[in-house]
Amino acid sequence: AEWEALNREQDALREDGFEAGVVASLHAPLDRLYEGAVLNPGDGAIDPVRWVRRLAQHAVDAGAEIVEHSRLDPTEVDATGVVIAVDGLTAALVPELGRFVTPVRGQMLVTEPLPERLYERPHYARDGYDYWQQLPGGRLVVGGRRDVSLETEQTDAEMTTAIVQGSLEELVADLVGRLPRITHRWAGIWGETPDRLPLVGRIPGRDAFWVAGGYSGHGNVLGLACGDLVARAILGQRPAELGLFDPARF
Repeated sequence: AEWEALNREQDALREDGFEAGVVASLHAPLDRLYEGAVLNPGDGAIDPVRWVRRLAQHAVDAGAEIVEHSRLDPTEVDATGVVIAVDGLTAALVPELGRFVTPVRGQMLVTEPLPERLYERPHYARDGYDYWQQLPGGRLVVGGRRDVSLETEQTDAEMTTAIVQGSLEELVADLVGRLPRITHRWAGIWGETPDRLPLVGRIPGRDAFWVAGGYSGHGNVLGLACGDLVARAILGQRPAELGLFDPARF
């Protein structure tokens, strides 16, 4: 089933002009771990910390004020428009949307620098439950494996667990052939909706309030796109795409 889905993804990528294609044979150790692969040569990865800091600097340069480590009631904000954009923590600020945005925890770890270069590009497998990349300095960054404990990973508690971290270590050992020293572990929270499409638009019953979140694990791309949609809507435009993501659909 996953192979069929990957082939459909390949076809969709090609329709949009990407040079995606089936990989005829996988190199070791992937050849014994997986049945096949689809390669997107233009795929890449970003450094999320540098990315967020750069976005924040652009916001400040445009006149925004950033206030951190402060919880606030959005109903107390004196503004003509308020955008709730906290993805997996949406229910904490807008309780009535809690049924439609479930917090999900993802866990990661990173190894010491490896002496060999094993992986030249980001990899994703098992419907996204395994993912990894090797950084330029040699460290292997590995994430996923929440399917070993799906119920406990539906949470907004930003902490690692032994069961998921242990499974990630097993994946590292499979990918490297041994278990290198693990130097860092962490967790993050995202929001998931029942239909896996984000909630973007005016919050029903709250005329001045808008929401953008529930990206179901694809916030790096959808977050930017949906932020743009909300900004245009607040300015009086009506982007057609908002109809797909309207919170009122639930």
